[in-house]
Amino acid sequence: MAQKLFHIFRNTPLGRETFLQSIYFCQQMSIVPTVYIPKSTKFLMYFENDVVQVDLDPSYLRDPETAVTHIDNLVKNTEIRPQIFSPKNYTASTLPDIPTNFEFMCCPRSISDLSSKIGLGYIGPRVRRIVQAARFPVLITSPVYKPWKSIAVFFGGSTNAVNALKLGIRVAKITGLKLNIYTQVKKNTPSKYRSIVEEEGLNKPLENVLDQWAFFEKGSFENNLYEVPHDALVILGAYGHGIIRDIMFGSMMEKIQSTVSNNLLIAGPKYTVIN
Repeated sequence: MAQKLFHIFRNTPLGRETFLQSIYFCQQMSIVPTVYIPKSTKFLMYFENDVVQVDLDPSYLRDPETAVTHIDNLVKNTEIRPQIFSPKNYTASTLPDIPTNFEFMCCPRSISDLSSKIGLGYIGPRVRRIVQAARFPVLITSPVYKPWKSIAVFFGGSTNAVNALKLGIRVAKITGLKLNIYTQVKKNTPSKYRSIVEEEGLNKPLENVLDQWAFFEKGSFENNLYEVPHDALVILGAYGHGIIRDIMFGSMMEKIQSTVSNNLLIAGPKYTVIN
């Protein structure tokens, strides 16, 4: 059975950019997009330990009569054949239940705020909840469509970072693109980070895809982010540590997502590694 990426279609110019990125991701990964054209601004996603209600802004309901035509036009010169998703179960008449058995999901930086309110460093609370709860990685797109030519993984040695590296190796293997690792050296030495990779049994698979491993031993992390190519797919491991009014992903993750405009593929704390 083909792996699938879940995409909520917004029939606007900004939504077009996001969908183009989903198409590109699916082409690179040889997967099928499952496209949801919403008929109401709310839906539920039932995860193993959480239920996330997503509240879309009204632009997602714009001009539904042309949505399928626009989708078809955007994929007509590709081999991608999207599947249009129609909810079968409803918690209420206007509150559809969306399954979570996808391999990936694509989101803009926010799915519940008007575009005029969205800044580079702002990932909406609903997107954060999805990242925290999902077993699949979440693709958070750049503001405009940008093909990527390499894979960039940030590795700090944690369990989440190891999962992100495994995901990066998987993406690099499927796409044939080279992988670069970036590490901000803190108390450990470069050899310590390499030993973590060796202990996880990742040396051999990494050898087949690795281009370079950059260790930042000087300078601030924010300044060193300039070394990351603008056209790389950035892969991160994230963790959530509490829900008050928002969910934080950890200081390094927050600095990355607020500094670079790259497409981000985020593996949250519940991400299940596929070998």
